Amino acid sequence: MKVFCAGLGTETNTFAPMPTSLAAFQERDYYPAGTHPDSVTFAGAPLFVARLQGRDAGWTLVDGLVASAQPGGITTRAAYETLRDQILADLRAAMPVDMVLLGLHGAMVADGYDDCEGDILRRVRELVGPDVTVGAELDPHAHLTPLMVEQATVLVLFKEYPHTDIRERAEDLLALCLDAHAGRTRPVAALIDCHMIVPMHTTREPARGFVSRIKALEGRDGILSISAAQGFATGDVPEMGTKVLVYADGDAAAARTLARALADELIGMREQLMVPYRSVDEALDEALAFDGGPVVLADRPDNPGSGAPGDATFVLQRVLERGVSNVALGPLWDPVAARIAFDAGVGAELDLRIGGKVGPLSGDPIDLRCTVLAVKADLVMTGLSGAPAPMGDCVLVQAQGVQIALTSVRNQAINMDLFTQLGCDLSACKIVVVKSAQHFHASFSKVARHIIYVGGKGVATPDWKTLTYRNIRLPKWPL
Repeated sequence: MKVFCAGLGTETNTFAPMPTSLAAFQERDYYPAGTHPDSVTFAGAPLFVARLQGRDAGWTLVDGLVASAQPGGITTRAAYETLRDQILADLRAAMPVDMVLLGLHGAMVADGYDDCEGDILRRVRELVGPDVTVGAELDPHAHLTPLMVEQATVLVLFKEYPHTDIRERAEDLLALCLDAHAGRTRPVAALIDCHMIVPMHTTREPARGFVSRIKALEGRDGILSISAAQGFATGDVPEMGTKVLVYADGDAAAARTLARALADELIGMREQLMVPYRSVDEALDEALAFDGGPVVLADRPDNPGSGAPGDATFVLQRVLERGVSNVALGPLWDPVAARIAFDAGVGAELDLRIGGKVGPLSGDPIDLRCTVLAVKADLVMTGLSGAPAPMGDCVLVQAQGVQIALTSVRNQAINMDLFTQLGCDLSACKIVVVKSAQHFHASFSKVARHIIYVGGKGVATPDWKTLTYRNIRLPKWPL
């Protein structure tokens, strides 16, 4: 059997000011055909698991380009078409193939393309024909479109948020595709639009229970696979929103009945799924009143994982104005300040203008007299599913009782080792401010005594009613 694997992904915040260029992919995960490492990467998990199984099974495995970029603004047309066409060229060179496995995202938007994943899957299907098995793994923050479902044999979305199950879902995808290719199953899909947009933090109820239930339903009574697409609210495209996708073995009615029932269940719990965000001052009040620490504050509006710059100063400004001390904050993306402090070296005292550089939703720059506590060249944070997340040259500075992790590469806080590699003892802090929406939780919850989600202004604000949507299909609760 001959299997072709490739991957392409980024999460597009259509309200973000920074375009996602070809360089954004080349600077993060960019593996031309034949160069992907023997480890899980965001868009390379299907390739990785196919390698492991294919070695023993004697498959011919052909890997094409695998590339992913940090979430950001709209992908340039040149970047998308260049990367897409390279994958298609790699596939064309590998033909004929029995199976195609792709690692995609589901919320990639490019100039001229509202549905990049649907476009890729359609072009792949045109190349390989109707009889080849085509499967793709997607992020649950996907705009799950009918075109994607029509063109793929099977789509599998991560179930967990934070996304701790990227490898496991790639293994599910491979198993489903192998069964379909061998004729043991005939996947038929049902896609139900919930006409809403909700987050699903699987670290708490009711999302935890819902995901456990859908896992238990898979593999029983002819149900092959169940995915819940949470959607990505800051992607202003027609198909944005929460949806349920069910595959049954040859039984379209069974797939639709279950998908409808699960969608209705999600709709019924939508109020409970919403995250209780606090204003900056409410969050600080709650943290200071909490007995003990550390208390983790998740700066959702400036989450780079949702396309925000990661340089916003709104939380930092209030911490300083209120005289709150014993605080750690990061990662704050400021290549200029990081470079100056890095060159100054450990122990240096200097004036730094920090953050607030990208635009109005980053707040104002803050001028501080800082002491450089630590520097580390080419720091690598542990990312999703253990994949390396390069942060560039990083610096820990201290000013007025606040330790700030400055980075030269933009990324969200995923693992505590971002701080610990810089010598910051989080367990000794009263408050830890992380620029992240939820992916911090798997690591930081190990030391956090309490977690508070912060809302407010920012490129990735959770207050969606403040955004000017032009393309989404309404109604879409809570909008």
